[in-house]
Amino acid sequence: MSIIHAIQISFNMFWDVLWSLVLGLVLSAVVQSVVSHKTMSKVLGNTSIKTLTLASLLGAASSSCSYAAVALSRSIFRKGASFTASMIFQMASTNLVIELGIILYVVLGWKFLVAEIGGGILLLIILSVLFKFSLTDRLLSLARQQSQLGLRGRMEGHAGMDMSVEGKSLLRKIFTARGMTAISHYFFMDLSSIWTDLVLGFVLAGLITEFVPVDFWHKLFFVSNQPLAFWLGPLIAPLIAIISFVCSVGNIPLAAVLWRDGMSFGGVIAFIFSDLLILPILNIYRKYYGWKMLWYLISTFYISIVLSGYAIELIFHTFNSIPTSREIDFFINKISFNYTTLFNLIALIMIIFLLNRFITTRGIEMLKMMNQDHSYKKQHHN
Repeated sequence: MSIIHAIQISFNMFWDVLWSLVLGLVLSAVVQSVVSHKTMSKVLGNTSIKTLTLASLLGAASSSCSYAAVALSRSIFRKGASFTASMIFQMASTNLVIELGIILYVVLGWKFLVAEIGGGILLLIILSVLFKFSLTDRLLSLARQQSQLGLRGRMEGHAGMDMSVEGKSLLRKIFTARGMTAISHYFFMDLSSIWTDLVLGFVLAGLITEFVPVDFWHKLFFVSNQPLAFWLGPLIAPLIAIISFVCSVGNIPLAAVLWRDGMSFGGVIAFIFSDLLILPILNIYRKYYGWKMLWYLISTFYISIVLSGYAIELIFHTFNSIPTSREIDFFINKISFNYTTLFNLIALIMIIFLLNRFITTRGIEMLKMMNQDHSYKKQHHN
């Protein structure tokens, strides 16, 4: 019966975030449909503050799939973007995207949302500074040579597909047949990219809740010793993320479990930021940029994540704003007819509408092409 209860907890989590996930994916699809990959490569060619700010904004407006972000980052690097700008884009793609923020708000509340946005900006600033003072021309040259080999990772087709709609008016780009087609294609492309991480995240969170004693986490996080818990949280959070194999928005359910079971506020934020350090993605860095750049990225990403976790904890502590409650609704509430159910029904109607558009405009063919090594160039039907 414990397995059944774990599955029930996982489903409760899914049901609580369904509408927010759909809303986030739709908004992300809308943004992606009006911003082309070609434009990104052109405007990210240097490491100026303006360029890195633009890289952050473009990343925040892209897909939340970590594998797709990594693949697209290499793609724009090979097309002329600076390495620093492409890495900033990549980091923003997984830590500042719309759907992550919405789900984080629904699951953990507005303080975590503010911490994620503020911490994400700090993370990008710290990473930019580290790159400026430690990234050598020799290492960059080796990474560029390796990247030109074109070794495959995951979601390569996602990076090669540019389905953005051309036109002068933003509203015309969106509210046209081609615009709605692009939105439906991006929606289901992103969903197909992240669904395995979502399922894994929900299932792991349910299993951990049911089978791992709370005392284990309390001892691991030194809950009884708050000064030590403060220093330990951001240090070990990336290590937990590395072995979890869960990235993208799929790590939010796990973050909720860690918060409920005693991890420090800064530690939870650091965990959320660590989805680009999971083992499968580290292997992709090795293929894309070589061994030396792999270790460089591990070091700089880890330092940036830990420092941003500490900074957020200190800032929120200074303003007495660290959340005091560790209760999470989907651990204690059963599914009932409330606003969540109503929003979920609306979300399901939206999915049906987008699915009809997707199927009737060669969407299934597009998904089949997504992991092939060539681009899908705006072949939409009205």
